[in-house]
Amino acid sequence: MADEEGASPRELILEACRRNNTSLLEETIADLEAAAPKAGKKPTEYVAETLNKAFDGVGNGCLHLAATYGSYEVLDVLLDQEGLEIDELDRMELDTPLHKAVRYVNSLDKSEWASAGHPIVEILLDAGCDPRIRNKAKLKPVELADPRNTELRSMLQKGEYAMTAGGDVVEDDDDGPTGSASDSD
Repeated sequence: MADEEGASPRELILEACRRNNTSLLEETIADLEAAAPKAGKKPTEYVAETLNKAFDGVGNGCLHLAATYGSYEVLDVLLDQEGLEIDELDRMELDTPLHKAVRYVNSLDKSEWASAGHPIVEILLDAGCDPRIRNKAKLKPVELADPRNTELRSMLQKGEYAMTAGGDVVEDDDDGPTGSASDSD
């Protein structure tokens, strides 16, 4: 393996999120797990701590960046990490990753909403992201959604209802209850 002399684990994580690079992310997580004993921590604890403290220069965390860039595969890997903070607020707009995901969907061509955008929002909702959180402008994710995107608005409203009712967001499928962000390991 090449020596990653110049880039810190946090920088590598953020780059992986921007580029939807699961190989880089998984390699960095494995390196953190291996380094955990030297830091006197459990591997899952050390990985979660590093992920939760990985912010770019304007205060976007790893989930914010993955949602902003539509990095679905990276989101899937991140959301499988125990102890990851899923409703972190960014420093500029006080957006959650779910706010960023809605902004990402809005940035897409209408023809790409269902194929490229909605899965980003769905995976965050399935992981337990709270669609009731308001940002700096006092807007919830559903209030940021393009009014023409009725499917996205419905998805977010169902998520709000599920949170208000105290339950998890469960899609209408026959796979049984959903509890993790990913069905694959």
